[in-house]
Amino acid sequence: MKKNYNAHLALLGANTIYGLNYVIAKGIMPDHLMPKAIIFLRVSVTVLVFIILHFIMPNEKVEKRDYFKLALCAFFGVALNQLLFFEGLNLSTPINASIIITVIPVLVLIFSHFLLKEKINTVKVLGIISGAAGALIIILSAGSGNFGSTTMLGNLFIFINATSWALYLVLIKPLMEEYESITVMKWIFFFGLIIVTPFTLTSFIRSDLAAIPFTIWMSIAFVVFGATIIAYFLNNYSLKYVSPNINTIYIYLQPLIASVVAIAYGKDDLSVSKIIAAILIMTGVFLVTRRRKTGYFPPVSE
Repeated sequence: MKKNYNAHLALLGANTIYGLNYVIAKGIMPDHLMPKAIIFLRVSVTVLVFIILHFIMPNEKVEKRDYFKLALCAFFGVALNQLLFFEGLNLSTPINASIIITVIPVLVLIFSHFLLKEKINTVKVLGIISGAAGALIIILSAGSGNFGSTTMLGNLFIFINATSWALYLVLIKPLMEEYESITVMKWIFFFGLIIVTPFTLTSFIRSDLAAIPFTIWMSIAFVVFGATIIAYFLNNYSLKYVSPNINTIYIYLQPLIASVVAIAYGKDDLSVSKIIAAILIMTGVFLVTRRRKTGYFPPVSE
């Protein structure tokens, strides 16, 4: 039970970081670093961190049959996910990206049904609808999305990114139940670096790192250490104890958390619509994460 609570705390932490990452990452591109240069930094620094950990922590043996699975997860969860997210965000807007990622829990529900044989029940569907409605209320209160021709390619990239991330969460679940989070992260980022380097190294080399101001370096540090190393670890850790469906329902907390932070700093006002949105999101999280041992609805897979 304690580990289950820790998993939910990990998801809360990861999605708080992800929620802040939209605005922070957008502030870096393209004036200071191009998307591909940021990706190379994210993945290469993460691999460097795990090389250090490799020599100071006990190493867990990985079965040969699982290396291909880890490489596949690296393709969807690191390479394709990050390449398309940053390229898409650079060509689109944070609001568009926030709207599009609300489809992730729906995709995870579908992928989990076919790949993990999880049942699609009414409670989960209602929870996803409730959470999505609340998230969209908050997102759209910040401004309308731009889905015209000027952002079409960026929006498409973000949608494919969302699909890739949803598939990654489902594929990584069995590996997280078998291995420690550190072991899985080490290998997926190692394979991820191999995949992204041909597409990102040139952009990184051409970057004028000396011209980047200190404040932007702080934003880069957040993206690399916060939104990559810490958030990925927390996200993967949660999947040891909860299902991908529970994992992704927390995505709807991202705009709520961002709104709470803005209100706390006096940059936004509390309104009736935000209160309604918060109720809808929390209801959605409750419905998807609830457990029932008896009754009409089957228990949530954990």
